Amino acid sequence: MRTSLVVIGAAVAALVAGCSGEQSSGQPQTTTDTPTSDSQSEVALPPEPEAENTGPCPYLDTEFVAEFNGQRVGEVKTSSEEPHPTCFFYRPDGDLQLQVRVYVGEEDVARALVDAAAPVETSNPTSQPTGWEGGYESNDDGAVYAVFKGGNAVVVTTNQPQSVKARTVATEAIANLRI
Repeated sequence: MRTSLVVIGAAVAALVAGCSGEQSSGQPQTTTDTPTSDSQSEVALPPEPEAENTGPCPYLDTEFVAEFNGQRVGEVKTSSEEPHPTCFFYRPDGDLQLQVRVYVGEEDVARALVDAAAPVETSNPTSQPTGWEGGYESNDDGAVYAVFKGGNAVVVTTNQPQSVKARTVATEAIANLRI
């Protein structure tokens, strides 16, 4: 009986290790022939933008942002990205209230940027404006609205928890950029 329990215990341990993706060596099992559902993991994302220049956002009016984000704007900065810089809108106290990142380039990079900002697994799907795809989510720290169309992506993050504010700003940016 004791030998049977040892054999059964070893069989159960092997089965559990096999189900958890571990081999008998205890190391994670890796496979290369199984396609992944997330092809974006292989795409190199551009570096995070930095606020480098003080001045207006070329595609969003400061008053529009103040009205639709619900806070006065104290300062606006932009990155040095081309052809469209990332715009950073700050509150009068110096805290960042809204950031709008625009990417124009390869479709797989645009899709990966959107998925990094609003992951498919956790965010709510969206298809606004018409023809654009992505996601949005919010929490106590704010909201993100991220969409792409072809090789274009727009990612809006706000310190406001209402994602409708980020969506409104994203829609306005897309309309003004004509992308």
